[in-house]
Amino acid sequence: MKYLILSAHDYRTPRRASIHFLADELNTRGEVRFFSLRYSLLSKLKKDFRSSLDSKSNHVENHNGIECYLWKTLIHPINTRRNYLAPFENILFQLFQKFPPQQLTDWIKDSDVIIIESGLAIIYFEYAKKINPNATFVYRASDDLDTINVAQFIKDYFDLTSRKYDQVCMLSPLIGRNISYKDNLYYVPNGVGKEMAIHGDPNPYSHKKNAVSVGSMLFDLSFFKVASKQFPDVNFHLIGTGCTKDDLDTQNVIFYGHMPFYDTLKYIKHADIGIAPYITNAESAYLADSSMKMVQYDFYKIPSVCPEIVVGKYPNRFGYIPGDSVSIENAMKMALNSKDSQNRPVYYWNEIVDRLLKPQDYPDTKIEFDN
Repeated sequence: MKYLILSAHDYRTPRRASIHFLADELNTRGEVRFFSLRYSLLSKLKKDFRSSLDSKSNHVENHNGIECYLWKTLIHPINTRRNYLAPFENILFQLFQKFPPQQLTDWIKDSDVIIIESGLAIIYFEYAKKINPNATFVYRASDDLDTINVAQFIKDYFDLTSRKYDQVCMLSPLIGRNISYKDNLYYVPNGVGKEMAIHGDPNPYSHKKNAVSVGSMLFDLSFFKVASKQFPDVNFHLIGTGCTKDDLDTQNVIFYGHMPFYDTLKYIKHADIGIAPYITNAESAYLADSSMKMVQYDFYKIPSVCPEIVVGKYPNRFGYIPGDSVSIENAMKMALNSKDSQNRPVYYWNEIVDRLLKPQDYPDTKIEFDN
């Protein structure tokens, strides 16, 4: 089987998202191509996390057995968030839609399964369907489109085409609230690698009480400005957040740069609590199911602290109101004293890919929507 992934991530970056782990598993089953888009000179100026790959853009590189291509352009279409610029936005989206690079065309024609991740990749669905109608098309809804602030052009286009995918696989059932056609919707959560059961030792901590936060997605440093003062006896370990001691010079907050994935595991496994300090909005509730870091906290059965809106139905999570020092203190106290164990099923990536490719075969992917 030949698999093609279209994403705004790049497989070669040290910063790994769920799509990287899916690619790893697919690579055990066939040939994988990873096409990265939404990268331009503007991205480089804005310190896009793929900037280290700039010299490798616009040509194919085999990395760990996966063919990778970072499509770099002079500019790329964005959501300007200004209504008066919408006509110009739409023209740029249409130009990109009409003139994809030859490499993308070649890979589309030569694929059995095409996985399109939420974001700009959506606009190439009908083009791909036209030149390879026999492929299986999977939409991987990693994020709600409103939450990641995509342009109206993308949202409208997805609304028109979502029914034509073989399956729309969402990281949270809540993402389905904003999808009008529901007959092909499935819940396929994030998973964990089997290495999590192997590489979680030794204990890296010498301090008595430790809290950990991993990753930079929607990261809210203000949480730690409050919590570090309220809990001077707790050491807060912030890994790969994009922040440094220059941002918060407090003795009990320790900053680490981007760390190899395996190295992060011991910091999670042996922490007293995990923290998911998301910047949230009204659409953020789906993070309760989709958050990669909270799946990892759940696997190691450590309590977690997160904004109230992303607690979900999980008994070992304790919510706070962002910016509210009293609620932050209460959530931290409850988590540090928690005796609840995790009752959420956590799947390995091979089980997740089984569900992604054939969700119809698994009862736990079915979603009941209120009428």
